[in-house]
Amino acid sequence: MKALVLEEAGKISLRDIDIQEMLGSDDVRIKIHSVGICGSDVHYYQFGKIGNFVVTEPMVLGHEASGIVMEVGSSVKDLKPGDRVCMEPGIPEPNSKAVMLGMYNLDPAVRFWATPPIHGCLRETVVHPARFVFKLPENVSYNEGAMAEPLSVGLQAVKKAGIKPGDTALVTGCGTIGLVTAMSALAGGCSKVIITDVIQEKLDIASEYGITPVNVTKQNVVDKVNELTGGWGVDIIFEASGNESAIANIFDPLCPSGTVVFIGMPVQPVPVDIVAAQAKEAVIKTIFRYAHVYPRALELMASGKIDVKPLITDIYKFEDGVKAFEYAANPRPTSVKVMIEME
Repeated sequence: MKALVLEEAGKISLRDIDIQEMLGSDDVRIKIHSVGICGSDVHYYQFGKIGNFVVTEPMVLGHEASGIVMEVGSSVKDLKPGDRVCMEPGIPEPNSKAVMLGMYNLDPAVRFWATPPIHGCLRETVVHPARFVFKLPENVSYNEGAMAEPLSVGLQAVKKAGIKPGDTALVTGCGTIGLVTAMSALAGGCSKVIITDVIQEKLDIASEYGITPVNVTKQNVVDKVNELTGGWGVDIIFEASGNESAIANIFDPLCPSGTVVFIGMPVQPVPVDIVAAQAKEAVIKTIFRYAHVYPRALELMASGKIDVKPLITDIYKFEDGVKAFEYAANPRPTSVKVMIEME
C-alpha cells in the first residue's frame, strides 16, 4: 500500500510499503481518511529520534487519525462496515498489570503508532483492535475526529489536575496541545484560563476562545497573573511547552498549595526548582498520553463545548504529504494543526 515513510532523519517519501496485517476476531480494518501531523512526527522527521525512541529503519509516520470501517472481525458487535470512526493509537498488552489497574497508557509494552519500531497510520489502511476504535458523532467531521487524539492529551491533563469549579489556570505554550488543554480547562470548570507564548498570532487564536493571552516577550506573566488573581496566583499550571525557560520559573505564578501538571516533553532533561515548589507546597503531577478519555473528547466536540475546527489551519492531500511535512517543520505563525486528507 502507499504510505508516507520516514526513511531517515530529514528524508521522507511517499511510496509503496509491504505491511501485512491479519484481521483478528476482535479487530477492525479501516480505510484512513484524515491524519494530523503531530509535533512528535515533525521531531522524528527532523532528528530521527525523541529521547530513547530512535528511528533505526524506515517507519510510517502519523498517529492522529480517522477513517471509515471496511471490515470487522467475527467478534466485533458495535462496529460495522461504513461506520465513520477515529482510533486511539496505543495498543497495550491486554493482560498486563497496567491494563488490569486501568492505566493502560502506562503499559511498558504498549504499541503506539509512529513510535519506533511501530509503523504509524499515514497509509491507506490499518487493522486496529475494535476496543480502541470509536464512532464519530454525525456532526463531527473526519478532520475533527483526527483531533480527538491531541484533545485527549488536554483532557488527560485536566483530569489529573482535579479542577474545582471556579479555579484559575495558566497554560504555558500555545501550540496545539496548549490550546486544547486551555479549552479543556474551561470546559472542566475553570473560570479563567491564561495562556503564554512568544508567537502573537497563536495567542490571538486563543483569545477568540475567551482565553487570556500573555506574550512573554512583551509582558511579565507573574505580573499579569497577580493582576488577575488579586496577587494570590493561579490554582493550576499546565506546562505544555517543554521549554526549559518556562520550566525554570514554573512555580512563580502558582498560588500556595497549587498544582502543576507537566505535559510538554523537553528534548533534554531540564532542571526543576524543588525549593520553589516546597516553599508553596506545590502539588506536582505528570501525564503520559491518556487513558479512558476518547469518548469524552468526542462528546465535547459533538456538544459544541469544545470546537477544534479553527485549530485545523492547513490541509494537504496525501499525494502532497512530503510537502506537508516540509511545511510543518517550518510553518507560518498562524498555523496550528496541519492535516493530511487521504481522499
